[in-house]
Amino acid sequence: MKARFASAALLAAVLSAPTTTAFFTSNNNKKNYPRTQNNAKVETTTTATIPSPSEVATSLDLPPYSIWEWNTHHNAESPHAETTKTKTTKHSINYLSMGDNTKPALLLVHGFGASSYHFRYNIPELAKHYHVYAIDLLGFGWSDKPIMDYDASVWRDQVIDFVEQIIINNEGDAAADARPIAIAGNSLGGYTAMYAASDERIKDHVKGCILLNAAGRFRPEDGDETPVSEPNPIVKSISAAIQRFVIACSFVITKQPARIEQILKSVYPCDPSNVNTDLVESIRLPALDSNAAEVFYRVITKNGSGPMAYVDDIIKELDCPVLLAWGEKDPWIRPTAADKMERLHAAFHGENIGGENGSRWIRRVSIDAGHCPHDEAPDAVNEAILEFAAEVF
Repeated sequence: MKARFASAALLAAVLSAPTTTAFFTSNNNKKNYPRTQNNAKVETTTTATIPSPSEVATSLDLPPYSIWEWNTHHNAESPHAETTKTKTTKHSINYLSMGDNTKPALLLVHGFGASSYHFRYNIPELAKHYHVYAIDLLGFGWSDKPIMDYDASVWRDQVIDFVEQIIINNEGDAAADARPIAIAGNSLGGYTAMYAASDERIKDHVKGCILLNAAGRFRPEDGDETPVSEPNPIVKSISAAIQRFVIACSFVITKQPARIEQILKSVYPCDPSNVNTDLVESIRLPALDSNAAEVFYRVITKNGSGPMAYVDDIIKELDCPVLLAWGEKDPWIRPTAADKMERLHAAFHGENIGGENGSRWIRRVSIDAGHCPHDEAPDAVNEAILEFAAEVF
């Protein structure tokens, strides 16, 4: 069985996963809710307020959004750019922070096409017990959408730098460096969560990894893939042009509210009641950004320069406990993907029932939901996360 990162996992997420809190009235399609400073890392604020629960039916009392200025070698394209490794660029990254900052931290990472708003029913409940962060990945939600090559290393590095600069190096908080962290993610965000958690730069700080129907590609088994010869450059150019046209058309279609609602309901198969106007708008409005269509194209076609890490290799490098909170009715990333993750983990780290052999253990909680269990069945997912967090922190 192969879980393809760019097909069922990635394309599904961009068409399905709900995104940001996006209730605004402005002339330039920019956010009109408050943004607060995070020490010296934030440069702008606004004065509008987030709609209260009484004003927006499904909106919860989420805190103001903040902006983190991410200085990175992942650069936007420029005709004057020198090398991507020596030239750095600042990208404005949108994120939420809620809860007691003396407690362990939970970082939530959304799926492809989504944003921090997709955790609308998780953040307030989890923040009663932990310090919760939710981040908009570069290219999505209300974070910047630069025209650049996108690959998995972009979002991995974004999460790692966010952990290092915002969570564990928070100025004015002497205890932050010692604070334990767990990273949770849905779909592409799940892949990003485990990719970041396995990285040497932060793995000592990460005490748990929570995968909510995580995307990812498994290492092909013997005879599973046939080498493909390099196409003729002319054929390749024509093929790329056709592909761009088809994806552009699909992008326009999927921005239509009725189509968004239809797609969402197909991936909320057990309880579609959370598919409402707020959720539909949270997907549609960020897609109005002038760069959104090009970002969509580049990610869908995997037009990135970096290699794709296999799930097998990432699981092998994970040193922390893993929770699979899996929507068993997912029409895109089937339960067989979670089955394989469990088998791989056992092969690399042993059975380790109940953590008897150390920190490298895995647990699976089946959720009666589809591709987005945290939003379709938030109570069940919140309970699973809180039980897991109580053990690893």
